[in-house]
Amino acid sequence: MSEETKVEPKKLEAGEWITRTVGEYEAHTGFLPIRDDKGEVDALIFATHYEAKDKGPRPLIFAFNGGPGSPSLWLHLGALGPKVIPMGPNGTMPVPPYQLQDNPESWLSFADVVFLDPVGTGFSEAVSPERAKTYWGMKGDIQSITEAIRLYLNRTQNLHRPIYLAGESYGTMRAAGVARALQDVGIACSGLVLISSVLNFQTLRHWNGNDLVYPLYLPSFAATSWYHKAGPEANFSSLAEIVSEARDFALGEYSTALMQGDNLSEENSTKIAEKIYRLTGISTDYTKKANLRLNIHRYCKELLRSKGITVGRLDSRAQGRDLDWISAEFEHDPSMSALMAPYAMTYQNYVRQELGYETDKPYLIFKGIQSPWQWDMPEGGPPDTSAALSQAMVRNPWMRVFVASGYYDLATPFVATEYTMSHLSLPPDLRGNIQIKEYEAGHMMYTHEESMQNLARDVREFCQS
Repeated sequence: MSEETKVEPKKLEAGEWITRTVGEYEAHTGFLPIRDDKGEVDALIFATHYEAKDKGPRPLIFAFNGGPGSPSLWLHLGALGPKVIPMGPNGTMPVPPYQLQDNPESWLSFADVVFLDPVGTGFSEAVSPERAKTYWGMKGDIQSITEAIRLYLNRTQNLHRPIYLAGESYGTMRAAGVARALQDVGIACSGLVLISSVLNFQTLRHWNGNDLVYPLYLPSFAATSWYHKAGPEANFSSLAEIVSEARDFALGEYSTALMQGDNLSEENSTKIAEKIYRLTGISTDYTKKANLRLNIHRYCKELLRSKGITVGRLDSRAQGRDLDWISAEFEHDPSMSALMAPYAMTYQNYVRQELGYETDKPYLIFKGIQSPWQWDMPEGGPPDTSAALSQAMVRNPWMRVFVASGYYDLATPFVATEYTMSHLSLPPDLRGNIQIKEYEAGHMMYTHEESMQNLARDVREFCQS
């Protein structure tokens, strides 16, 4: 191993944790060592544990974001932690310089929280780029986070507490897999909190021949078009009304039409395109040229094309502009562009000034995973950890699941999540262990103040029930 590929030995051997007081809480920051089969340190996972003072044993939540490739700064400074970044109205970018303020909706009011950054994200890393590939796949990712949680619970003697996992986006796939893997090392979770969930990629990806994805996206398109007054507002008086009609049409008549493929008659094709226009405002001509199948990135460009505006993928309430207006798909996601600088800049100040961790190494957001991600669960099929969730729930009938979705989330649409949760093949007596809530916001629904308040209230009730 060359000098360029080594992690500094001092860092690998560091066992000390930094403890700081942040508001009413103690924050413990440090690295969890992941060891190989020979017992040698193979990787380090960066963690921050917020612990309430003198409040007795409370639920302990392990939280992580998704990507894959994202550290936990979004949940950390967006919803769960003691500090929060105030965004503009409906999650728009605030004016720099960016600020931090006390978080009145922090989950620390009812639980202690450990934020974990998977290998290749944030400050977490493997001993070499070659060894890092071990963790850049679904199996390696789940195994390393499982080991980090096991190690932390043992070291801190917290196995007597209710254990929860909170994941966002791809982090929900991780949470399902980790919940099942923890059972194999003798640890049972009390519950999972799945934020903007995706467990089965067949519900999201526009693969040729995968007609499931189009009906599952349509209600989110309808909600978005209604929000932007792009046509359907004249037909529907409320978000609830258009969502209800769109869901019924998507899972009924629309799905049936798509199943006919090229055998669908011209007359019926026109009828379907007209109903899609009523719900979304996308012209019948465009929809028919798209073979009745609206692609998410093209929808984001087409919806407000006449105004020179794109809408967001993570949060379709967001509006942006492209330099190349003729292109079929948008150049950037305006909702992601609004979040990146405020969160990245503010977190890197916060970790040094408040948490006391100083380093010259870059904090990696979506840039640390430099090899193709291995979508290796299950073998031979689309990425899917819904079976792991089913198995975990059957093995532990006391484990409950809370699912939070945003109506304006075009990354993990809410009807796709409903579909997955209704196809877990659970015994009837366990189906009530799943609770689903939907919010008038996007993928990161906590950037919308009212939704952030409602999410915190709902998770508090879930953990305390």
